Amino acid sequence: MSEIRKVPASAGAEWLLTGFGLLKRAPMALGLLGILWGVGTSLVLSLSLLVPALGTVVQLLLLLAGPLFMGGLLWAVREVDQGRTARPSHLLQGVQEGRAPHLLVALLPQLVAALLLGTLLLVLVGTDGLQRLSEVMLKLNEISQSGVQPEPAQIESLVATLPAGRILLWLLLLLAAFAALTLALFVMPPQVMFQRATGMHALRESLRASLHNLPAMLVFFVLAFIAIFAIYFAVMIVAMIVGLIAGQAAALAIAQLLLMAVLMPVFAGAVYAAWKQMLAPANAGNTPPPITGHVFEA
Repeated sequence: MSEIRKVPASAGAEWLLTGFGLLKRAPMALGLLGILWGVGTSLVLSLSLLVPALGTVVQLLLLLAGPLFMGGLLWAVREVDQGRTARPSHLLQGVQEGRAPHLLVALLPQLVAALLLGTLLLVLVGTDGLQRLSEVMLKLNEISQSGVQPEPAQIESLVATLPAGRILLWLLLLLAAFAALTLALFVMPPQVMFQRATGMHALRESLRASLHNLPAMLVFFVLAFIAIFAIYFAVMIVAMIVGLIAGQAAALAIAQLLLMAVLMPVFAGAVYAAWKQMLAPANAGNTPPPITGHVFEA
C-alpha cells in the first residue's frame, strides 16, 4: 500500500486556494478545457432531445465521459503546475495514456451504491409507500402552483399518510453512501493518471487517505460549498446582464459555460493538490513531460 501522509485540517483550505491559483496561472487554457467539457455535455444532451430513442445511450455516454474528462483535466492541471502549457487535447489524455479502463472503475462503486439504495428503498418503503409518496408530491406540487397558501393542517394530513420514519432512515443511508463515495473517489483519478495505479487500488487508497485526513476533507468541502455559492452568484449576475442584451437562452448558455470554465479547473486543481500532499511520491513535482506523438491537437 502507498504511504499516506497526515496533513493538518488547514490543508483543506490550501487545496481550494491551490485550485484557484492554478486557474489564475492559466485562465484561458484551463477555462477552455472546462468549456469544452460543458459544450460536449450540452451537445450530447441536445442530441437526446432531438432523438428521444437515443436517450439511454446518451446518458451512458455522459456517464462514461465524466471520469475520462476528469483524468484529462487533472493532467492539464499538472502541466500548468510544472510550468508547461495546458492544451485542449489533454482532455482525452486518459484515453491516450491507456488509463481509461482504470478511470472507469470509478463508476463501479456508484453503480453498486445505486443498486443497494434502490433495493433498500423497496424494502423499507415498499411499492405502496412509493406510490403514496408520489401522490403526496404531486398534491404538494399542485398546491404550490395554484398560488394558494397551504394550511399547516393540510400539509400535516398529507405527510401523516407517509411512512416518514422509514423514508428518513433511507435518506440517512443515502447521505452515508454519498459521503463514502465522495471519500473513495476524491483522490482516485490522480493515482490512476500519475502513479499508474489500478482502479480498485486507487479507490482503496483514496478512501484510506480521506479517512486518515478527515478534518482536512471536512474543511475543504465546507469552503468549497461557500466558494460554489459565491461563484454561482457572480455568474448569475453576468447571466442577467447577458439576458437583457441577448435573451434568456443566451444567458443560460453563457452561465453554464462560465460555471464549467471556473468550477471544473478549480476542483481538479484542488484534487491535484490534495493528492500531492497525501499520496504523491516525493519526486511527483519533478515528473518530466511525457513523450507522445499525438495524431492531432484539438
